[in-house]
Amino acid sequence: MQEVYLDNAATTKMRNAVVLAITETMQKDYGNPSSSYRIGRKAKSLIETSRKTIAKLLNATSGEFYFTSGGTEANNWALRSAVKDLGVKHIISTKIEHHAVLRTIEALKEEYKIEVTYLNVNEVGTIDIVQLERVLQSTPNALVSLMHVNNEIGTILDLNRVGALCRANNALFHTDAVQSVGHMPLDLNSLEVDFLTASAHKFHGPKGVGFLYIKKTNVLKPLVYGGEQERGLRAGTEALYNIVGLGKALALAYSNLDQETETLRDLKSYFITQLYHAIPNIAFNGLSEDLAKTTHTILNVRFPVTASQTELFLFQLDLKGIACSKGSACQSGSTVKSHVLNEILDPEALEQLSIRFSLSIFNTKADIDYTVQVLKSLIK
Repeated sequence: MQEVYLDNAATTKMRNAVVLAITETMQKDYGNPSSSYRIGRKAKSLIETSRKTIAKLLNATSGEFYFTSGGTEANNWALRSAVKDLGVKHIISTKIEHHAVLRTIEALKEEYKIEVTYLNVNEVGTIDIVQLERVLQSTPNALVSLMHVNNEIGTILDLNRVGALCRANNALFHTDAVQSVGHMPLDLNSLEVDFLTASAHKFHGPKGVGFLYIKKTNVLKPLVYGGEQERGLRAGTEALYNIVGLGKALALAYSNLDQETETLRDLKSYFITQLYHAIPNIAFNGLSEDLAKTTHTILNVRFPVTASQTELFLFQLDLKGIACSKGSACQSGSTVKSHVLNEILDPEALEQLSIRFSLSIFNTKADIDYTVQVLKSLIK
């Protein structure tokens, strides 16, 4: 049976060079980074080398990056600390954010009685920028939390425009960039972003490690107390092997960015064309078929099949060796419909089957051909 992995928005396969870097570190550099003797100092130097690599690639200073267990922890840290440490009384977001943001905001609303405004989004997942400006102008002590690339429909936020609005109105700006770091260029020195989160396993690195970027003008307190790791802001012995893997994966992602982006755009375009030719009456959710306005990695397809058949349909694809999803991996197994599609689709469209396919450099046209063939056989 052919195996086709098309759920790269959930997680990605590690590059061989990343696996080798991690394995070598595990075998040779097993010292505790907090120890003062030689093998401890070597471990510490590897962590700082990865931090400097990230900083150089994203055009920021190394002291602005803190390693975490992934994007979820980083999002929690940024949002919670903004409320606890920086006096934020009002969070502005949308209902199509990742649950790592949405549920943190709801918890903060309950615990600290902060105000929350959810911006309107249109049928393609774009925010109402006029509404954002109006809310910012009337809201002191605010933080805006908007994801850079939506993990279900691939819509891209204009970070420059939102950041400029936040700065003009003295608001903080947090962006969940889990789906964009390693996939598109980011210049944090020129962006008005206060907090940015990333996760290594989304760009062919290891699971269990990510980072939080904190612009140096913001001073947060620890979310986890204990030792002096991460300059006293995140206690606990560092995940050395994962941090090395993160640095290696990000370096490889950006060294090959232009070529791999072009390859994936071509592959996504080919997928769209083949779907149109093979299956009548399909549609694409959001702007996911627009290569200029969405990420080159995500395609969200709506099929002329009822939504009640979704789980059976995905099971049938799985039996044919095709891995894809109906949305965020964090909702896998849930019978609840996608909260993102629920916000942007009309009731009739919402009753149809929608599937997210997400691509990586390990996919080929042969994968697409096989997938389209199977889809066509299932939709009769």
